[in-house]
Amino acid sequence: MTETAATPSPSTPRQRTVVIAEDETLIRMDLAEMLADEGYDVVGQAGDGQRAIELAEEHRPDLVILDVKMPVLDGIAAAEAIAGKRIAPVVMLTAFSQRDLVERAREAGAMSYLVKPFSQTDLVPAIEMAVSRFAEITQLESEVTDLKERLETRKAVDRAKGILQEQLSLSEGDAFRWIQKTAMDLRMSMREVADGIVTHGVPGGTSS
Repeated sequence: MTETAATPSPSTPRQRTVVIAEDETLIRMDLAEMLADEGYDVVGQAGDGQRAIELAEEHRPDLVILDVKMPVLDGIAAAEAIAGKRIAPVVMLTAFSQRDLVERAREAGAMSYLVKPFSQTDLVPAIEMAVSRFAEITQLESEVTDLKERLETRKAVDRAKGILQEQLSLSEGDAFRWIQKTAMDLRMSMREVADGIVTHGVPGGTSS
């Protein structure tokens, strides 16, 4: 009897690829194991920020996870380089005592962060938030070429998302999709839709 190789179902989602950078080997190994358990494919591991950038450029992963404090180049500088080139969304790892660095990490382009020590259940929400926010930014930037206008558009959309989340009880991702769909339906830009929500509120929504 001849055995035939099983072909993957076309509905099987592709594994998200991840590059991780953490100078403490045990933490890096634990993180890689958690990611594998959750179905992610760790395609590269680094112990410093410079190597993380090189691996990100080489593999073009779906996600990069960076520790804040690393030798050669720290995680914030590495995040700025990776985010600046729009290679992949970045999740930062930070100790509780380094909470003051979170804002710097956000300014550098990190999409979300995890406070150490973290559990496996903390990992997926942080990753999915980063991937979702990165997709939003990429979508917005495809609409707007001018850098200053991009920043203003992102601010307007973020404000409008907050209003939609509060008034319609939507998740952040659903709020963005609401703006996106409304813009398509009305043949307007997402900036125009967002400005309308900020100025006039949600059409048919309840005021708080």
